[in-house]
Amino acid sequence: MKFAVKAVTGGRARVGMLHLGPNPIETPALLLSTRKGLPVFISPDLLPCLPRPDSHLLQFSPLHFLDGPCPKTISSIGGLHQMLGLHEYGFVAVARDSVQSLPEFDSTNKFGASFETPCGRRLVKPVEYMEMISSMRPNLWATLADEVPAWVSDKRNKTSVDRTVKWLDECLTLSPAGGAVFGSIVGGSNIEERQRCAQEVAKRNVSGYWIGGFGLAESMDDRPPLLNAVTDNLPEERPRLICGLGLPEEVLQGIAAGVDLFDSAYIYHLTLGGFALIFPLDGMEENMNDIQTSDIGSDGTKINLRATMYRKDTTPIVEGCSCYTCQNHTKGYINHLLNVHEMLAQILLEIHNTHHYLGLFQSIRYAIKEGKFEEFQNKFVQSRRSSCILE
Repeated sequence: MKFAVKAVTGGRARVGMLHLGPNPIETPALLLSTRKGLPVFISPDLLPCLPRPDSHLLQFSPLHFLDGPCPKTISSIGGLHQMLGLHEYGFVAVARDSVQSLPEFDSTNKFGASFETPCGRRLVKPVEYMEMISSMRPNLWATLADEVPAWVSDKRNKTSVDRTVKWLDECLTLSPAGGAVFGSIVGGSNIEERQRCAQEVAKRNVSGYWIGGFGLAESMDDRPPLLNAVTDNLPEERPRLICGLGLPEEVLQGIAAGVDLFDSAYIYHLTLGGFALIFPLDGMEENMNDIQTSDIGSDGTKINLRATMYRKDTTPIVEGCSCYTCQNHTKGYINHLLNVHEMLAQILLEIHNTHHYLGLFQSIRYAIKEGKFEEFQNKFVQSRRSSCILE
């Protein structure tokens, strides 16, 4: 893995180039959330219809395979790339999955981290985790972490940092040859513990950093100083990955703090609910008043295609959108598919939502290069607030 920072603006927001797999990818970038290596509703033959190479980073949780092929079987096949036949894609392994494999801090102990997984609650020890990593052979993987929510005590926070650093050392000792290692950083809502963890992890020989413990009940206002406490103590020449920040405002907070890679569980939740993204991608000055308030979802950026009003709508989700869904299908057709519970509805929605969200990241990168990131962020957040007031 190679990474280089190409532009910085607004203090910490930056554009970089990540070489992970065959195709270099510009950051800030989105990692597509998967179940066992594939997006939930997009099959391998449809992956090429997504923007390339922006869609070539696939994030997975090794814990999803606990009820499937054992590590020895996956290893004998040749790893995840060989098993799925996706040789042009970069695989990123993180124990936590923001939808299914959620951390369970009450059940974690000094031996390993506890997760609520698709096959029940499981305690995962570093040696077991590294066995899975070794068999799957991802391009990039994050070490095991003890994540805690925002409300835990200072004592529990300190314990989580101590365990995470200890497990980091164990994972590095057991590390297989190949695959970039991202050291995990935790600390909950305690700024001092965040700083301490970041400083300890920065001393280790890792290729980058995975920032954990976010999206676990901290407030939007509390998040920026916690993010800055981490990134201010990390070397600038290495990439940073975070999980748990899904909403556009949250992503912008992460980018403002200098984070480079984000997960996309937000897209899964939208798609499952029958929602489609509609917010403008170029120029946040576009007037959201032009969109009928009855069309808008709860935050002014999405529409609910299950609504009866779309039953006879013959227009695409977004006029001018170049995604497969908007080029070939109408809101009325997707409304019909949703109401008869046809899975093609989720396929078409995930294609559009992924395409649209990747477009947001492209606009953000352009704003950083032009030195206008803070302006972009302020206009985007303001447009969201205005649309909520209209409702």
